[in-house]
Amino acid sequence: MPQVRRYFRSDDGLRLHVSEWLGAPPGAPVLLCLPGLTRNGRDFARLAQRASHEGWRVLCPDLRGRGLSDRDPDPSRYRPERYVTDVIGLLDQLGLAQVSIVGTSLGGMMGTMLAAMQPGRVRALVLNDVGPVLEAEGLARIAAYVGRQPPAQSLEEAVARTAATQGPVFPDFGPDDWLQMVADTHAVVDQQWVPDYDPTIAQGLANGSAVPTLWPLFEAAPTVPMLLLRGALSDLLSPATVAAMRERLPALQAVEVPLRGHAPTLDEPVARDAVAAFLSRTLAPPR
Repeated sequence: MPQVRRYFRSDDGLRLHVSEWLGAPPGAPVLLCLPGLTRNGRDFARLAQRASHEGWRVLCPDLRGRGLSDRDPDPSRYRPERYVTDVIGLLDQLGLAQVSIVGTSLGGMMGTMLAAMQPGRVRALVLNDVGPVLEAEGLARIAAYVGRQPPAQSLEEAVARTAATQGPVFPDFGPDDWLQMVADTHAVVDQQWVPDYDPTIAQGLANGSAVPTLWPLFEAAPTVPMLLLRGALSDLLSPATVAAMRERLPALQAVEVPLRGHAPTLDEPVARDAVAAFLSRTLAPPR
């Protein structure tokens, strides 16, 4: 299915981008895909294509400071609650009363926050390798590279650097996989390959504002159907946290994705099948 680029204004004046996948019939259920900290809506291209074939209207926004969205002149606004306000603005401008959400890492936090803030607006929630406890080891690993990568002088250098940084997360990746990841996460600026985000988003990791208190948010929406994916090698979401979530959230289903750290791409067969089955059960789209 084709996709189109759309833009909307945040309530503080930024021009923000969202990709919309076309082909769904009028009144189709909406799938909102929310990316991780340094990522953008391109992460969900393969998932969006599959979902649109199944009858979903799919929206993949770039958060402020990422992808084709404006950079924020005030880095203190790179905070989860600000991103959620932006998403609410998008949904309000499109007149969407209810959505299902797939959220990777930060995107999963955002989906949880939205479900807690506006009960009934989130029909179902897929959490990709994120929970109410984020392990210090994983946070430190992410903080070590976010905003610290100089431009690469060639595609080959960008691929090599990405493979070196992300190799433990994706131990079975081959050359084509790394090329795709670079295409999804980089922009070409002045003939240099640069990570496609504002490096000042790193300030939130340094001062702690990037990680809100999460248990109350998860517990505020106990009836929302939830699917939790955990990378088997994840250093951010521990098995103990998954077990605690399953005890305290009766609506939660949990699936582990082998040979993945933080976070699965959602193109892995285990992840792909789990997401498709979950969405089909919670809100079967029209065909």
